[in-house]
Amino acid sequence: MQAVDQLIRDRLHSEVVLVRQVAEYIVASGGKRLRPILVLLSAKAHRYQANHHHDLAAVVEFIHTATLLHDDVVDESSMRRGRDTANALFGNAASVLVGDFLYSRAFQIMVECDDMRVMRVLADATNVIAEGEVLQLMNIGDADVDETAYLKVVQYKTAKLFEAAARLGAILANAGEAAEMAMSRYGMHLGTAFQIVDDILDYSGDAGEIGKNLGDDLAEGKPTLPLIYVMRQGLPEDAALVRRAIQEADRECFSEILTAVQRSGALEYALQVAKQEAEHAIASLAALPASDARNALEALARLAVDRSH
Repeated sequence: MQAVDQLIRDRLHSEVVLVRQVAEYIVASGGKRLRPILVLLSAKAHRYQANHHHDLAAVVEFIHTATLLHDDVVDESSMRRGRDTANALFGNAASVLVGDFLYSRAFQIMVECDDMRVMRVLADATNVIAEGEVLQLMNIGDADVDETAYLKVVQYKTAKLFEAAARLGAILANAGEAAEMAMSRYGMHLGTAFQIVDDILDYSGDAGEIGKNLGDDLAEGKPTLPLIYVMRQGLPEDAALVRRAIQEADRECFSEILTAVQRSGALEYALQVAKQEAEHAIASLAALPASDARNALEALARLAVDRSH
């Protein structure tokens, strides 16, 4: 990871000062680096010996960072990872354009690997992620979104890059189609579990610890799994309250929504769904030989659901 972090900093360089400032701000603002870690662990689990996994780890982090820059503009977010968002500091235009710079820099690095399979996986992933962003936008304010539609957004918008990151390690190691598919399944289930827990934390976490304002999803009118469960299984008055809050993108009643979510059992239900996804991820590793990297991949799946930020 130290090698990847150094590569990220080296490849952030631009003669345009504002590009450098915004890119360095967002990359240096923390984050779990889960996606680049996945590339490294997958490569090690398949006994890859060269160094292209460092390059691809940087690629997936650049793609992820670009989506964050664009997301915060679309969502009008003011805080991420406990700091002001780039758009709050530098403005929307700079954030969008530097996001474009990061996307294009990611593809420059990707091409240097000179592997058509790698390029195909990452090109497909970035396209699906964009579709997921649009799907989520279409769901804003729609209280009729069900669990299936919610999970489709999660799998497109978030889990797809986890899937690509995990698969890349197997591709680099020439591990074969079966291994690639197993790692793809691992990444998809891991990313799904991770996003569900993120959505749980919006109603159960601590703002200082999770690094964003509680209730942001509600303020944006996003029908996430805890809210979907309340509308499906909660008391009629709670279901009506949540429905109205989603339709009006209203955070003013957040305390009442929080009470409704808690007494309906929505958080426990959503956490159980996330745990099932994590178990599916772990099961996908069954064919891997025993190694520290495999152990770490299993631990990562458990960490995805057993966290407070």
